[in-house]
Amino acid sequence: MKWIVTCVLIMFFFLGNSQVMNIGILHTHKVKSVQFDYNESSYEIIADGANIGRIEYGGSARITLSNGKLQLKVKDEIIGSYAKIHLNGSGILSITSKSPSVRQRSHQDAFTLTAKSNRITIVNRVSLENYLSGVIESEAGGGRHPEYYKVQALMSRTYALRNRNRHKANGFSLCDGVHCQAYHNRLRFTPEIRTAVKATKGEVLCNQVGKLVATYFSANCGGQVCDASHVWNNSVAHVETFKDTFCIHTKQATWTKKVSQYAWKSFLVNRYGYPVGDSVMNARIYSFESEDRSAFYIHPSLGIPMRDLRSKFGLKSAFFNTRPSGDQVLISGHGFGHGVGLCQEGAMSMGNKGYNYRQIALYYFTGVSIRSYSDL
Repeated sequence: MKWIVTCVLIMFFFLGNSQVMNIGILHTHKVKSVQFDYNESSYEIIADGANIGRIEYGGSARITLSNGKLQLKVKDEIIGSYAKIHLNGSGILSITSKSPSVRQRSHQDAFTLTAKSNRITIVNRVSLENYLSGVIESEAGGGRHPEYYKVQALMSRTYALRNRNRHKANGFSLCDGVHCQAYHNRLRFTPEIRTAVKATKGEVLCNQVGKLVATYFSANCGGQVCDASHVWNNSVAHVETFKDTFCIHTKQATWTKKVSQYAWKSFLVNRYGYPVGDSVMNARIYSFESEDRSAFYIHPSLGIPMRDLRSKFGLKSAFFNTRPSGDQVLISGHGFGHGVGLCQEGAMSMGNKGYNYRQIALYYFTGVSIRSYSDL
């Protein structure tokens, strides 16, 4: 067993001169037991302020919530129980949640685990560059144009720095899910992404007075960038609705789904009091057509938000038409995601057509400039 107890004092862990992000890992899973496997380099373990030791290459540690403490086990040996454990290093850790069971993932840099009443809070203390590389691969995957990776780095960096206190109450900066930005693994397969992150290092999108702007993005806007008020009731500065021709022939530009007429009608009547007693309105309950995005189904006076229908029936977007088809409602939709801000598939298409990342960013956001964060 490669468990070596050391007596040296451990300096506080820094990641060079890089900014460090504190990312909540597996936040939505309420983890009670997790295993760390050390596949590269070695990590120091600091528990409740004391240097406990080191796990070398090829070792592993299991941490389990027990009686309000973190029980640390290395292989078959229980080392002790603690309120907080730091795993300090700059290598790669594979992480497997044992309770609940979650597929293994891997992350770089350091970790802090804290015992809560009913869960373990896991925080990845990761350099901004490593975080962005993992985000971009999680969001976009491989095989994209380099200019797309650059504009996504610009969007994700601006978002991360603007929202770095979003989960302050939870003890970290951002979560690893789509509530913030998808961050499912370290960068594994696409070295071009790290090149793009380095090429745009420190660059952010800001307004005329140097404030970071809200850089929303989604997979595909369906041919029309969405007014943010359709999604969140409030408009967002520097984001306007307009026709986007760059994404209309891409993978997720269109979709269809069928829902039973009974389920559709029941939801509209029970939730919104749809006027089925009105013969004209009853005849229209399954039929809706609009070439442009609409905030409401059929008519605003009915008060039925398209976003609510999307949420209820698991639709890819809130940009769709409907018509009856037998005892079903045929839903024909456009795009994937909320559609606000940068359209990722549109940006990919622009990159393929020769636009650079600056041109792409300024196409989707108005009244903004690209500047170095250190100059703000």
